[in-house]
Amino acid sequence: MEKLSYFSIDDVSLPYRHNVFLTITKPDIRKEGVLKPGPAGSTDDMGACFYGTVLHDGGKYRMWYYACHQGKNPDYPPKMMQQVAKPPGYYEGETDFFQGPLCYAESEDGIKWTKPDLSQYLFKGTVHNNALLLPHAIVSGASVIKDEEDPDPKRRYKMVYQYFPDQSDPVIEEFGTSPTVATAVSPDGIVWTVTGMPFINQFVEHCSFMKHDGKYIIHYHVMGDWGHMSEGGAQSGRTGVARISTDFDFWPDVWVDTFALAEPQDHKLRGMKTEYDQVHLGVGAASMGNVSIGIYGLWHNADFDTFSKISCDLGIVISNDGIHFREPVKGYVYIHRNESPSPDVPGFKINTNLCQGNGILNVGNQTLVYHGRWRNAGEHYESETNNLFSSEVALATLPLDRWGSISLIPGKDRGVVYSCLTELGGNERISLNADGLQNMEVCLLDENFRQIPGYCGALNAAGSSFDAPVVWKNGLSGLRGKKVYIQVSMKRGEPEPKLYAIYVKR
Repeated sequence: MEKLSYFSIDDVSLPYRHNVFLTITKPDIRKEGVLKPGPAGSTDDMGACFYGTVLHDGGKYRMWYYACHQGKNPDYPPKMMQQVAKPPGYYEGETDFFQGPLCYAESEDGIKWTKPDLSQYLFKGTVHNNALLLPHAIVSGASVIKDEEDPDPKRRYKMVYQYFPDQSDPVIEEFGTSPTVATAVSPDGIVWTVTGMPFINQFVEHCSFMKHDGKYIIHYHVMGDWGHMSEGGAQSGRTGVARISTDFDFWPDVWVDTFALAEPQDHKLRGMKTEYDQVHLGVGAASMGNVSIGIYGLWHNADFDTFSKISCDLGIVISNDGIHFREPVKGYVYIHRNESPSPDVPGFKINTNLCQGNGILNVGNQTLVYHGRWRNAGEHYESETNNLFSSEVALATLPLDRWGSISLIPGKDRGVVYSCLTELGGNERISLNADGLQNMEVCLLDENFRQIPGYCGALNAAGSSFDAPVVWKNGLSGLRGKKVYIQVSMKRGEPEPKLYAIYVKR
């Protein structure tokens, strides 16, 4: 069944409005992280990093994330050992901090997680851990989808992950010299086969991967030092871009600008070493069928030499093609770092950086927003600050699809919202996600904005509903092939009417 969702935060799907205003819904945020670093000696003893994914799959929650650990794994095979053999100057100081491997966790309720024994990855003398075996040692960004449309069960799960080639000639020949992404497939989400490395020698640090409107889309960020120029050919700060494929195997070597914050007008102020807000990692996007909702990193930049001064909040964006995103309210901070802080370290004041991934999903009557929070412990994670770094997975929730509400402007007794023009097949089910249903009525209008006789009236419902059906006496079969506007009218009353979404199912 096709479902069109017209969200209140979407001014393309609900473009026409009068005497109403939009309010973004603030989510509830759990104070405690839902997935924390493991014990000393484990693959994730320094960080459980949500550059990752949560799916609700087969009646349970499944998470893919990347680990950070202290101390080099002595059991790397020779090629992976080459990847972690950093030459002098690669970091400014010696480090005992290592990024990777990718890991897997499961949960029955999305809150209490277990780290199952996958017995794939030899780490410090044992394979009894939750790590995934891949050909790269230094990895991040475990972005996973379950592709129900792929007829090959061996390719049902698809993943994009970032790898770091580091630093010897045999590795350079095969993997290139720049951190970038690899693609992989799996029949079960546990055993993976790498299928490609489509952008060798091009920096790609991504945050999400999705399938939308028949396209596979990788969202990530670039900046001036990574080949992105803004107006006039000046360097840009971090900017959201996307790569697109129609079959997951061939990725054309082009990108699309997806979302950016304003750059300083003075071109000399732009680039990596300037202190202005930028888009970190691009858009953590989720497909909702006809639209896509995303979270982006609102990166409060500092000079790279004082990396610990950087902090990051999360903003909210929406798209009608899964590629080009916009803010429903410009500059709105959806989750502030102080609302979802990293655990305190007594005696230290350390910034929290929030990060997004493939973390938006609907389960039952809830929308879940998984995100990461990490303590920005210092420049390049040098050894003296390693013990201060930590990263965990956090959870924010809101009632199903209630990203924002459309309400009457104070002092106005009536208001109205029109949808975009929608072609009917005659068998649709139209419904509302709303409060104060007894103070609403729904009408269908023709292409000239005139009411269609027999298709206007109060809802046969009251109070609040996530899916209140709109029923007309004669059904919709007589409107087959017609294009209509859906009009929702509101009147002042108790409880106050609030419209969160209109659904058209067919």
